[in-house]
Amino acid sequence: MADDWLLELDGVSVEFTDSGQAVPAVRDVSLQVRAAECLAVVGESGSGKSQLFLACLGLLADNGTARGSVRFLGEELLGASEEALNRVRGLGLSLVLQDPMNSLTPHLRIERLLTERVLDRGLMSPADARHRALEALRTVGIDEPDARLRQFPHELSGGMRQRVAIAVALMTGPRLLIADEPTTALDVTVQAKVLTVLRALRADGLAIVLITHDLGVVAGLAERVAVMYAGQVVEVASTDDLFAAPAHPYAAGLLASIPRLSDRIASRLGAIEGQPPRPGEIVTGCPFAPRCAAASEVCREVAPALRAIGPGRQAACHAPFSVGGDA
Repeated sequence: MADDWLLELDGVSVEFTDSGQAVPAVRDVSLQVRAAECLAVVGESGSGKSQLFLACLGLLADNGTARGSVRFLGEELLGASEEALNRVRGLGLSLVLQDPMNSLTPHLRIERLLTERVLDRGLMSPADARHRALEALRTVGIDEPDARLRQFPHELSGGMRQRVAIAVALMTGPRLLIADEPTTALDVTVQAKVLTVLRALRADGLAIVLITHDLGVVAGLAERVAVMYAGQVVEVASTDDLFAAPAHPYAAGLLASIPRLSDRIASRLGAIEGQPPRPGEIVTGCPFAPRCAAASEVCREVAPALRAIGPGRQAACHAPFSVGGDA
């Protein structure tokens, strides 16, 4: 194990049983997260981003199963007992879900939401827990924290609820925060506030896995990016390298869809024609081949493996775009 790996995923696959049939959601994903880095995991809806990390925490739906290996600080999580998982979940490793209105229990006041975990596990006294809750709210930029503790989630704005969800995750001082679409459905002003909070946490040494489809958010926060398509990782690169020269045609298509200030007003955004494979659909060859203008016969017949194409870069493509390294 590399000394600085916090989280290591090796050959992780996830499937769900539907009407007696196994439906794959994630296929053979291997990723690592370093201490104090931000890794963004991007891809369109249904690409398997969220299910991959729910599997890491043992939080899949009842009809979901995961295979492979997930190690946090060297401790295996897949197949671990609930007791072992509870020693990691919310302590060393915390999760922020994408919908704080539903992830924050609506009938509990903010103080109870923040202090519940540390009090139930006997980690702090009630007085210390309340003090820590006030600190956590200040850390995420919420004003009048004393008053907020007495409120219910529905009394807060969407941006405040999202920051409270982050504060809940910070209560136990985790080493790694998994943030699932933390800026979805927020207006740009509130989104900026949430990103400011996440940047400050990174500056303090917190590692972050940022699950998102928003490449603008990625550019402002992440150091490395893993691009997922149809349940698989198709490219891994530093953020600068990916934005400068994507290697996989799907990653290139995502970047082409971003509006740029330098574009002519009348220019059309790039679009990826077609649709990703349906869940459970059997695909021969590269799953992106039916949508790829550069696909060849080998792409339609042989599934490409994720392989190194240059320093710190990987792509699952038979003919990746040149990135200045050895392809």
